[in-house]
Formats: sequence, structure tokens, C-alpha cells
Amino acid sequence: MIIIDIYVFIFGAIIGSFLNVCIVRMPDEKSVILPRSHCVKCKKTIPWYDNIPLFSYLFLRGKCRFCKTKFSFMYFFVELLTGITFVLLYRYFGFSKILFPYLVMVSGFIVATIVDFKHRIIPDEISVGGMFVGLVFSLFIPEMHGLDYANKHFLFVHLHSLGLSLLGVLVGGGSVYLMGIIGDFMFKKESIGGGDVKLLAMVGAFLGWKLALLSFFVAPFFGAIFGLFEMIRTKDTAIAYGPFLVLGALISLFYGDLIISWIVNGYRF
Repeated sequence: MIIIDIYVFIFGAIIGSFLNVCIVRMPDEKSVILPRSHCVKCKKTIPWYDNIPLFSYLFLRGKCRFCKTKFSFMYFFVELLTGITFVLLYRYFGFSKILFPYLVMVSGFIVATIVDFKHRIIPDEISVGGMFVGLVFSLFIPEMHGLDYANKHFLFVHLHSLGLSLLGVLVGGGSVYLMGIIGDFMFKKESIGGGDVKLLAMVGAFLGWKLALLSFFVAPFFGAIFGLFEMIRTKDTAIAYGPFLVLGALISLFYGDLIISWIVNGYRF
């Protein structure tokens, strides 16, 4: 188990290295493929041996080998976070069919969260692209929506799964959009960004309408706490809301069925 955890962690850290590229380049609408990773100050290409996840940052003490410019700690943090997250997901789901879709989903969450905190935007490549990826996964992996093949036609099960995913997109995106309309009317200014709408639509594509709706109701609780803290600290009422939708989605992923059962049974276990 420990050895497998180590392999999964290394794989996650490697993916985290790519997520760093997405975090840095997507807000500026730059390619995440070319050019190769380079120092933003001296412009020299970072050689492969200086681009080993986690290890290179520690070995070089977070600095460029050539000009000694200090690199952001974010690079190390994202690689570490992604590695740990992949291990946790593997421990929870095992090597099952649904593991890989959720690894993809959470990778998108990491990029969306950090970009939204830094730039107050959520790249369409993550939200819209993730929404379509979630639909494709749902078509081919009906287990994502709790479906099986018992006494059911093979094609029906897959189309049913796709239908649940599409419904999740509509309910997820629609709930945030409706909240935005109400907020705009009440506060006489834009209250919800389009990126938040598309992000919860992505959540719905992966998790279905029930967990997307639960994510919608869970997110404001944490967002309100953070918003109150920020209002006291900076006097600014605007916050990046995407990270709290992500937090709501993660709570729904791991505990959603339990929470829904608790609500349906009248708050009794």
C-alpha cells in the first residue's frame, strides 16, 4: 500500500507541475504547450533536470540556476497539493473506473481555485472544457452516476448516465445563474461572474444534479465566512467565489450521499 501511495504521489506531483503551467499561462491566454518552461527574468529555458517536481525546487532553493531569481513558492505548493490529493482520492476510490475522472476533475479544481484567487477569473479551458470532459466520461463510465447494468440494456445505461450528466450541467449552471440574477437585482451590480456559472456546470457534469445542487447550497456557507473576514480586513465585499464552489463540490463528492440521506430522513441517521 505504501509503495503504491508513493507511485500515485509521484504521478500527482508530475501532473501538478503541468497544472503550474496552466495556472501561470491560462490567465494570459498563452499556450500551455509551447514555449518550454523558462525563467521569466533571464528567459533561459529550464533544463529537464531543474524541472523535477518538488525535488528541483528544494535543490535550487526556489531560485533560477542561471540568474538566481526567486521562484514563487506556489510551484512547490501546487505539486505537493496535487500529489497529496491524488493519494487521498486513490485511497478513497481505489483503482476503480471512477478514479480517473475524479482525478481530472480535481486537477481542474486546483487550477480554477488558484487562478480565481489570483486574478478573479476562471479560465474557460477549465470550466467549459471540464464540462465537456465530464459529459464524455459520464457517457462511457455510468458508475460515476451510480448506475449499473443489472437487468438493463447496455446502451440504455450509458445514455441514462449521459442524461444525468446533462441534467447536472443545467441544474448546476442554472442555479448559480439564477442566484446571479437575484443578486444583481438586489445589489444593483454584478454579483456572480460567468466563470462561476460555468464552473458549477462542470461540477454537475461530473457529479450529477443532486450533488451539484448540494454544492450550490454548501458553498455560500464558507464563502460568507471568508467574505466577512475579507470585508473586515480590506473593506471590500467582493470575493473570488469559485474556490468555495470547489469546496462545496469536494464536500459533496465525499459526503454528499450521507448529507442528502440525513436531510431526507429528517436530520436523523
